[in-house]
Amino acid sequence: MGFSALLDILGSTIVGGLLLMILLRMNDAAVENNYLYSGERIVQQNLVEVVKLLEYDLRKIGYSNNWQAMPVPANAIIQADSNRIHFLTDIVATGYPYGDGVLDTLKYYLGPTSELTSTPNPYDKLLYRVVNNATPAGSNLGITQFRLTYYDANGDTITTMPASPPLGIAAIQIDLSIENPAAYGNDYSADKRVIWRQIRLPARNFTLR
Repeated sequence: MGFSALLDILGSTIVGGLLLMILLRMNDAAVENNYLYSGERIVQQNLVEVVKLLEYDLRKIGYSNNWQAMPVPANAIIQADSNRIHFLTDIVATGYPYGDGVLDTLKYYLGPTSELTSTPNPYDKLLYRVVNNATPAGSNLGITQFRLTYYDANGDTITTMPASPPLGIAAIQIDLSIENPAAYGNDYSADKRVIWRQIRLPARNFTLR
């Protein structure tokens, strides 16, 4: 075997190695993009589901299919703070698509990060939805922030909440932040986060039948 043949073999090996490295990099990039796009889709879908449920429930604060069951709509909100709200409403039940006319209590609140250790994301929390006196059951949809801001009838922010109803709330602002519970490469930076805000969700049942 001549010297030129050895050079040809060496050159072929180098070129083949370079091509293999390029293919491996392309495969890694394709896998990463697939995970990133799938993660973004999951986050968007989770956001839509949370928003639909929150808007549906919070718009029914003080609602009852039997209006006489709620004599003072202003007392519909029992407790409220920045990440918790507890109120009276009429839950839809089997055979009663508009509610059975019997008042129910509904509570939303955000749990601590220490409760959710089953996901790699260190910031996500369980959002609890509790009907009446049922055992609290949270949903893991990658929520990292659930913040409520309350406004009075003049549109001013309520900074000090009364200890008992009526709380004087006329509108609510919802702020949500959602991340992937298991992001690719454990990247939970701010640019991977989806933020949504509903500005001053009106609650007609506070004052209207």
